[in-house]
Amino acid sequence: MKGVTRLLRVLLTLLMMGRAGGIAPSGGYCVGNQCVTVFQHPSDFQSAEAACVERGGYLATVRSTVARDVVFILLATRPGRFWIGLHRPTGCPDAAAELRGFRWVTGDNRSDYTGWATTFDGGCSSPRCVSVSAEDVEWNPVPCRAEGGFLCEHSFKGMCGNLEVGTRGDGTREDGTREDVSYEVSTLGFESADTLSLPPGSVAITNPWGVKFICFSGRWLPAPWSCEIRDGGCAYKCATDPKHAPSCYCAPGRAVNPRNNVTCEEAAEDPCLLLRCAHACYKTGDGYACTCDHGFKLAQDGRACVDVNDCADERQCPRENFACVNTVGGFQCVCEDGFRLTGDQCVDVDECTSAPCEHVCANTPGGFHCSCYDGYKEDPKSPTKCELFCADAECAAVCDPNDGAVCFCPLGYILEERSKANACMDIDECAFGYCDQECENAFGSYACACSPGYTLVNGYRCVKNDDDADADGGTAEGSGASTMPNYVITSRRPAVPHPEPTRQPSELSVGGLVGIIVATVLVVVSVVFLAHCLFNGGGKMESAEARKAPERDAHGLRHVTSNT
Repeated sequence: MKGVTRLLRVLLTLLMMGRAGGIAPSGGYCVGNQCVTVFQHPSDFQSAEAACVERGGYLATVRSTVARDVVFILLATRPGRFWIGLHRPTGCPDAAAELRGFRWVTGDNRSDYTGWATTFDGGCSSPRCVSVSAEDVEWNPVPCRAEGGFLCEHSFKGMCGNLEVGTRGDGTREDGTREDVSYEVSTLGFESADTLSLPPGSVAITNPWGVKFICFSGRWLPAPWSCEIRDGGCAYKCATDPKHAPSCYCAPGRAVNPRNNVTCEEAAEDPCLLLRCAHACYKTGDGYACTCDHGFKLAQDGRACVDVNDCADERQCPRENFACVNTVGGFQCVCEDGFRLTGDQCVDVDECTSAPCEHVCANTPGGFHCSCYDGYKEDPKSPTKCELFCADAECAAVCDPNDGAVCFCPLGYILEERSKANACMDIDECAFGYCDQECENAFGSYACACSPGYTLVNGYRCVKNDDDADADGGTAEGSGASTMPNYVITSRRPAVPHPEPTRQPSELSVGGLVGIIVATVLVVVSVVFLAHCLFNGGGKMESAEARKAPERDAHGLRHVTSNT
């Protein structure tokens, strides 16, 4: 059982490596512990190198004549140039240095073979990256931004040699001819009928019988193998019997081919039809019994199948930063949140590169953390944003560096203009009567409280408690109780319309407020003075006319003398 578990883990890892990336190789060849795959997708040197790394390998290093021959085999029928893992990081070529100053992408310059083209002049202006072609397999420096195909190299442990099997067990058929074998190198994404060795996870298929084998730890295991790896090699479906042994089964009316134990053929009689199994049945001595696909278990009725939570087994997805996701009939290994799959590993994603924080971002394994500059604090409504903050009665104002007249203060503060540096002064909200009863000022906010016998509602209202009323209709407020008020900090942005103490514009300074008051007083005084002048002036005019009236009458009289 331990061997099966180890097989499962190794092959799942290799299969994940084979699925990386969006392009597939057009061929491959393996010898010894090395495999080389060829990609015809046009790429520059940097993109080609990244594509190989993503697949768990690196750009091919042609260090020996054997490696050169492998490259020649792969490129024999493929036109164009292909990148190999040789480049010059800096400086000019040096004919006396190893590899003329070039290095392999593995970081070394060790090589038992060199294949420089005769046209390479070795000047400082020569390109820094190297490619080869099928024409001569010579190393030709070309510009790194040029496009071409590329060759990836992979190293493995536990490689298998060519499979030699036959119906007689010695690699030959009953007629004496050798049985043909084809290979599916699913871990690297190519098929081959001519390769010297195979990496773990490769599948060998014999012809004409279709017998399958899988490579594991340097040896070939016959199908059906573990149902979790490519359905055990079964043509239809794979299931495990009560002894946890994998077996293949077929659709109703078809039976497993006894020659290879994986393919299906027409069945003259199907004993499983009478059992009406939900999934499959298997032979038990003289009879048959129902069994279920991998990832399911047999229900109590002996026919139905129910899903099994494979992720309940802690041995699933044991690698670092991997998580197990249960699926119908199985499970899937995925990267945890904040990680992405690179090759066969889950690598931390640096979320800070997308600038999620308003001020400072610190990347953490699987996530990130935001912080604020001095004089700011985290916005409680949005952890990635910051807002001005002052922990004292007076703080320096934050002004626009390009316009010193534009300054800002935290909520609950008012700007005071000064000759040297503007300051933010705490607003005493308690002076405005925002609380029904008790009020205590705080930096940037305030707190309302109620007297004993009252309950604070909505942060500022005090409502009398019904159970505190005495028999005479009075309240406990006059009883002399020494209970202290229960202060509740009122939000600087109250949810209710009243009293909203801190919604006053922070840019209004104390000097500006005094100016408005003085101007208002001057206007009122002017109006009163004008009214007074108009009233008194009218009275004086009337009195003057009255005084002048007798004089007009006196002047208008005639002196009459008597004749007698």
